[in-house]
Amino acid sequence: MKNTIFTGAAIAIITPMNADGSINYDKLGELIDDQIENGTDAIVICGTTGEASTMTDEEHRDCIKYAVEKTAGRVPVIAGTGSNDTKYAIELSKEAESLGADALLLVTPYYNKTTQKGLIMHFTAIADAVNIPIILYNIPGRTGVNMEVSTVKELAKHKNIAAIKEASGNISYAAKLIAACGDNIDVYSGNDDMIVPIMSLGGKGVISVLSHVIPKETHMMAQYCLDNNFAEATKLQIEYLDLINDLFIEVNPIPVKEAMNMIGFAAGPCRMPLCEMTDEHKAALRACLEKHGLIK
Repeated sequence: MKNTIFTGAAIAIITPMNADGSINYDKLGELIDDQIENGTDAIVICGTTGEASTMTDEEHRDCIKYAVEKTAGRVPVIAGTGSNDTKYAIELSKEAESLGADALLLVTPYYNKTTQKGLIMHFTAIADAVNIPIILYNIPGRTGVNMEVSTVKELAKHKNIAAIKEASGNISYAAKLIAACGDNIDVYSGNDDMIVPIMSLGGKGVISVLSHVIPKETHMMAQYCLDNNFAEATKLQIEYLDLINDLFIEVNPIPVKEAMNMIGFAAGPCRMPLCEMTDEHKAALRACLEKHGLIK
């Protein structure tokens, strides 16, 4: 059995921006501190929610370095270093390891895609190049590539491939994955609306967007599952389902950044091509935040 990177709720953290689109490191630091103080179990930096796809190489590395230094060992820091270019993913992964990241999050190659054989070759090459654990990231809705259960089972044999962030939205797939891989790989929900379902099957936690606005409750939802108190976990899952849905009313991370701005945290804008929410969606999001007492 491999060492588990974290259990509970990790935050797929946004990258706060200044009005001119530059990275606001002061606000990133505030957010990291606030999340840890409110029970968040790990920080995922430079993922999809962090807008890593619009960062320069220097910004990507600087954000990882900043998160590692700011977190200062209080919780694990997981660095997003995935790419559709295997060579670049290896370089960035080695750099993240040298900067002190505790683990890596590697999304499946996108646009150029690949075969299942290619996925095994891609992730194996990266895993061979580093000495820290890797979380695979299956999100076919964004990448157009779905990792077959047999592919994950094969990759789970590698000593450095420790977990998978499962964000296909397919609970049947998640069940088959856990059944096939057993203790060889940990499974994390990549969708906030599936925290309890996936953890009821044996998942170890969630990599969450919801945690931005309700970190304590998101942590507790996962912790209840870990404690086998699924009745209480389910209550929280259902109570906040409308908020989870509204945080994805437009393409992530547009709504969560808007939500943070609404509740008084200066998250700033998204970088283009992501743009400002429609007025209709803003009104719906604001009403939901008010309903849950997050806007006074």
